[in-house]
Formats: sequence, structure tokens, C-alpha cells
Amino acid sequence: MDINKVAVIGAGVMGAGIAAHISNAGISVVLLDIVPEGAENRNIIADTAVSKMMKAQPAAFMHKRNSKLITTGNIEDHLDLLADCDWIVEAVIERLDIKQDLYKKIDSVRKTGAIISSNTSSIPLHDLLNGLPDTFAADFLITHFFNPPRYMRLLEITRGEKTREEVVNAIDLFSDKALGKGVVNCKDTPGFIANRIGIYWIQVAILEAMELGLTVEEADAVVGRPMGIPKTGVFGLSDLVGLDLMPHLMESMTSTLPEDDVFHSKATIPELITRLIETGYTGRKGKGGFYRLNKEGGKKVKEAIDLKSGEYHPVKKAHLKSISASRKGGLQALISHEDKGGVYAWKVLSQVLSYAVSLLPEIADDILSVDEAMKLGYAWKYGPFELIDQMGAEFFAKRLEEDGLEIPSLLKTALKQTETGCKFYNIDNGQLQRLTLDGKYKNVERNEGVLLLSDIKLASKPIEKNGSASLWDIGDGVICLEFTSKMNAIDPEILKMINIAIERIEDDFKALVIYNEGSNFSVGANVGLLLFAANIAAWEEIEDMIESGQETYKALKYAPFPVVGASSGMALGGGCEVLLHCDRIQAHAETYMGLVEVGVGLIPGWGGCKEMLQRWVVNKKRAAGPMPPAIKVFEMISTAAVAKSAAEAKSMLLLREEDNITMNRDRLLADAKAQALSMVENYQPPEEIEISLAGPTAKTAMSMAVSGFRKNGMATQHDEVVSLALADVISGGDTDITETLSEDDLLELERETFMTLAHHPDSLDRMEHMLETGKPLRN
Repeated sequence: MDINKVAVIGAGVMGAGIAAHISNAGISVVLLDIVPEGAENRNIIADTAVSKMMKAQPAAFMHKRNSKLITTGNIEDHLDLLADCDWIVEAVIERLDIKQDLYKKIDSVRKTGAIISSNTSSIPLHDLLNGLPDTFAADFLITHFFNPPRYMRLLEITRGEKTREEVVNAIDLFSDKALGKGVVNCKDTPGFIANRIGIYWIQVAILEAMELGLTVEEADAVVGRPMGIPKTGVFGLSDLVGLDLMPHLMESMTSTLPEDDVFHSKATIPELITRLIETGYTGRKGKGGFYRLNKEGGKKVKEAIDLKSGEYHPVKKAHLKSISASRKGGLQALISHEDKGGVYAWKVLSQVLSYAVSLLPEIADDILSVDEAMKLGYAWKYGPFELIDQMGAEFFAKRLEEDGLEIPSLLKTALKQTETGCKFYNIDNGQLQRLTLDGKYKNVERNEGVLLLSDIKLASKPIEKNGSASLWDIGDGVICLEFTSKMNAIDPEILKMINIAIERIEDDFKALVIYNEGSNFSVGANVGLLLFAANIAAWEEIEDMIESGQETYKALKYAPFPVVGASSGMALGGGCEVLLHCDRIQAHAETYMGLVEVGVGLIPGWGGCKEMLQRWVVNKKRAAGPMPPAIKVFEMISTAAVAKSAAEAKSMLLLREEDNITMNRDRLLADAKAQALSMVENYQPPEEIEISLAGPTAKTAMSMAVSGFRKNGMATQHDEVVSLALADVISGGDTDITETLSEDDLLELERETFMTLAHHPDSLDRMEHMLETGKPLRN
């Protein structure tokens, strides 16, 4: 079953977000809602929803042009628009009577076999279908998206007894490939998987923090990075979701869960939270929540609430020995520490992980579904069963027993697996396995078209390795170059490994893919290393590193085999420059590319200026004349413009027409490998491009623009210095339109200008400030 057109009914925050993300896949969408009483524009709700999404931050659309794929309307006048839709998503208010009335209307106009799904998370599927014909039930299922739909990868699917297999398979495949979702099949139980565990986790963590007398900052520091959970922790997450949602979640869960479910014992709303909601402190969307920004006195000061008094105070960094211990000793060290952080960590993990284990097979048939749901839906780095394996199942069970807590039956099953070390996950002959409910191990199988470097690592050793990079054989004559430095920052070790890869492939392999499974492809060059060298006046070493990078990237560009860069997350500065020198880029849809060196008082020094100039000069769609391409590149680099998606990167020519986009992160490596192999036969390196630039004429125009920005307060003193230096490179230096510039000419300009700025004290201040705060200095 192909899905070529979709309808979403309900243009609230969730429904509109779903429609926007479907348009991101290049699919036409119909978005309908009710007609407000007395409205002149009968489509006002859907129209307003699209307008809001155009301005939303973070952006709902991967490119603003995607909004044109959405046709707005209303339920009274435009139900006929559903007639040719292949999938109809219901995302209206959580009232059974309203949903069922809508289903009857949908059923009267939909084409035979059209799929219908509900985005509900609080009404059981069997209740939704009550009284509806079997023909409707056969095409119906629940598709539970997480908000915001573009960024949250989890999609929970629940099928009914009569749902056709073809319907489930069609939605699964479309959601996986086209929408980039991690699809988890759930049972028809309250909260499905992620919210059943996640809401319980939030409640336990908040209540225990209050009971044990922790501050908000301390609790978030413990229930955060030490557990592989985003730094927002639990109080920050509550602010993000909205405190006013908590009472509704509690009511929804307690009204549908069995009476003996332990969730009921944690379903109370503390008086502090009630008071915050009543006074408009509903989190980030309100005046604040557990945290707030105090703007008094002209400065923004982040404050946290005192959980006892309800008064706010400036945020203080948590200093707990248990957190320090966890950095070396992991979870065991964290929960074994005697300070209040260690006690709190154990209180939370003992209850939440026990609860998660006890829910199988009620909510899912396998542990992998539970772990994936929590990782994709709540951004946990590790799922509940992976966390237990980290601390040790025997250790966990012993602590439960010491506290007089019940040991869940599935944990007892894991304890019997003595040959594998009492684990929920096992590795056998390089194959990852999961423990089944009957006590056996089963191979973890990936969907067709999914290739993970983490799986390859289980079954092999690197071809080459140093402190910052590794080379892996990923089969069929293709090598994968993986960055492994902190935040995948580019340093001399990575440059060295690129050169090793070029030599090895020429001798024994066919193609190269540059890829890693970190949060970001690369945040750029190692600024700390550069600053250290500058502070000891190692200028020759700095220039050697710049020249080495230029030569390495050029060797990559003209290597006698295909090179494909596979990016995801941030690809900034030197990381962006790596990609610009690849034959092709296979970009994950959520790739954020840009040349941002001006933020640390520098310019791109490894060929970024050169590559962008070449792309804009030869671009057939650009405005005529020598000035437009240079001005465009100058604007992009001088403002540190970053594409907010792979689609935006194409508009900026950071990606070319022939570069491809992968929606699902898990499919990125396989797609990049296939792209590389498709280029092997009769491969020829690109021909070197020489371009003409306008020289001083162009620089004068750029200088006037910079001067205007400075006068209007839009640029600082050092912004002007850096921009004028950049203008010299982008204009081609001392040249004119009658001359041509080779790549080496442009690289020499880059290198000389980079070194000039690297000597500037204000640039050094910018570098130091960025390393200390993670934010650019406006000097």
C-alpha cells in the first residue's frame, strides 16, 4: 500500500505539527478543523495553525516551502477532500463521543482501504471502535506521535484485533522511511509504553526530591547526565512539557489503570505545583515553573524555585560527591554513594526500573520495544533494561532485596542467565541478542536497509585507530571513517586518519564513507588546541596545521575513489568543510550545516571559503554578473549562517542538487554506502575549477555593508575587523574579473587571512570565551 496523500483532522498543536512533518517528507496534506461560531473565514483554525508553524521555534517545517503542500479547510465544507487520501489521521480533542462522530463522517467519504488512525494516548482502541463497522476496524489503528513531531522520533503504533496486517505494515514502512520515525509496536494499554513509564518516572523523581530535601538543581544534576538523561533532568523537562499538563496526565492514567497498579501511589499533585499552575507559572510557556528567567534590572538571571518555601533564587551548580563518583564508577558508584544524591538516585532508579520490568508482557512482548520507546520518546541514552545491565542485574536485585522491595519476575529470569553474566542483553559471536520472556536469547534484528556502526563494532576490530578516529570495514569494499574525538572536533589525529584512509582505500578498497553515530557529525576544529598553541606563540605550528588541513581536504576531494560524507546533527566549521570536499553528501534530514568561524574571530581556513565560492559561481540559477555569488557567500560566512535542516542546506548550496537526504537516522549509513558503491564503476575525480572574482570592487561593496551594520549597532568592533578580513578572501584579494584564481590561490588567501586573525587579541578572547561558556563573545 502506497501513501501518497494524507489528511490530518484537528489543527491543534499536535495535529498541525503532524501535518507539517508529513509535508517535510514531500507528501501532500489536507488539514481540517471545525468552523468556529461566527467566523468569517470558515478555515480560520487550520489557516492560523499553518501561519503559526511558519513562525514556530524550533521550526516545524524543514523548509518554509513545505507549507505549500498543506491544503487547509474545515470539517463541514471540505470532507470531500478526504476522498483521495491514503491515510487519515485524527488528532481532535480527547473525547470519545466527538471522535466516534468524526469516524462516522470519515467512513462515509473515504475511499476503500484508506487507513484511519487516531493520535490518542488516553482512550483505549477498543473503546474508539465500539459500534463501528468491521470494515472500518480493519483499516484503523492508533499512531501516537510525540511532540514536536518533527524532532521526537518515537511513533507508537497500536493495532486492534481486526486491523489488517497490510495497514500496519504500510504505516510502519511509511513512518520509518518517509517520516524518519522509530516505530514501536505497543499493546492497547494506558499510556502505551513511553508515557506509562515516563510519567511514572517524572512523578517519582519529583516526589522523592521533595521528600529527601534536594534542590531542583541537585535533583536535575542527578537524574540527568549520570543516568544518560538530557541535562534538563526531570524538573527542567516538566517546565518544557508544561506543569498544567500534569493534573490531566494523572487523571488520564489513574482513571484507566488497574487499581493494583503502583502508579496510583505516586499520582498526587504536590501543593507547590498546584499553586504554580494557579498563578500562571506553568513552565516555559508561562511565567516560569521550577525554573524561570528573572528579567529585573535589565539582566536575564536564571532562577530555580525552592521546593519548600516556593521562593526563587539564582541557579546554583550542584556539588554532590555522588555525581563526581559516577564519572568514574558509573551507575553503581552513583547509587552506592551515601550522600543525598546517591540516596536520591537509588530511590528513583529502584522504583522506576522495577516498574518498567514488571510491565512486561502487559505493555510489550519484548525488552527492546521498551528500551527503544524510552530512548526515542524521552531522549534517554539508555533504556530501562540497558540501565539495569549497566549497574548489574545481580547488584540491582540484591539492593531491591535489602530494601524489602519485590524482585520482578523478568528480573529473576535474567538472574538465571549465569552463563552470560545475568544480563538482559548479550553478545554472541559479534551479534547483539536480547533476553526473551521465556528466558532465551534472540538476535536483535534490524529492518532491511538499516546498517549501524555499533553493530559492526561488535563483530569486528578497526582497520586503523588513533585517539580521535577509526577506520572500519563496512563490507563490499567500503571503509567507514569514524570521528571519535570529544564532540567529534577536528584535530591533527583526524587529519592523519583521513590520509591513512586514502592510502588504504587506494590499495585494498573501493570507496570511503565518513560517518559516526555521535549526536553531532562534528562541531568544527579543536579550538582548545588552537588557543593553546596561540598562547605559547606556536605560530608556525598553527600555520602548519592550517596548511595540513587544506592539503588533507584537497587530497580527499581529488582521491581516485568515491567519498561520501554522511552527516547528522551539527556539521559546523571544520566539520562542514570536510563535507564540502566529499563527492557526495548523504545528509540526515536533521543536519545543521554552516561555516561559523567568525564566532571565534576567525574565517574558514580549510577550504570552506573556496568551496562555497566555487559552488555559487558555477550555480546556473544565480543572478548574472561577478558580484552576486561573492556577496552571497560573504553574507553567509560573515553572519555564521547555519542551515536548520538538510533541505535548507540545499538552498544555501551547502548541499548540492546531487546530494541526497535520509529521513531516518538509522538508515543513514546504509544509504551512504549504497551511494558510494553506485559511483565506483568508471569513477573519475572532479576537475579543478578556476573562477574569476571582482577583487577590490567587490571588497568595497562588502566593506560598505559592514560599515552600515556597525553604525546601526548590528555589528561589534571585532565583527567589523573579522568581516573585512573575510571580504578580502571572498573578493579574491588583489585581482580583477579578467583574471582567474585557482584553488591554491584561494587557499593561500584563506591561510594568510586566518593567521592574521589568529594573532589578533580580540580573536583570542573570542576563542577563550567560547571554550569557557559555549557562547560567542560580542566584543
